[in-house]
Amino acid sequence: MDHHETLGNLEQSKKVMRREKNRLAAKKSRHRQTQRADTLHQESDDLERENVALRKEIARLNAELRYFSALLKSHEIRCPALGPAGEELGYGLAPGHSSGGGGGGGNPARFHL
Repeated sequence: MDHHETLGNLEQSKKVMRREKNRLAAKKSRHRQTQRADTLHQESDDLERENVALRKEIARLNAELRYFSALLKSHEIRCPALGPAGEELGYGLAPGHSSGGGGGGGNPARFHL
C-alpha cells in the first residue's frame, strides 16, 4: 500500500464513522421527538378529561343555583319578615322562625340581612 491508499482508507473510515454517528444522532432525535409528542398527547387527554369534569361541575352548580333561587323566591313570597315589596323589615332573626332549639317546627334559624 502506498501513502495515497492509506489516506484514502483513513478518509473512508472517517466518513463511515461520521455517517454512523449522524445516523445514531438522528435516531436519538427522532426518539426524543416521539417522546415529546407522546407526552403532549397524554397532557391533552388529561386536560380533556379535566375539562369534561369541570363542565359537569358547572352544570351541577348551575342546577343547584336554580334550585336555591327558586327556594328563596318561594320563601320570600311567604316570609312575614319581608315587606310587601320584598324589602326586609329589619336585621337579625326573622319573626316566626324557630331558633332551632326546643320543639319549634324543626326549622333551623334563618337570618335576614
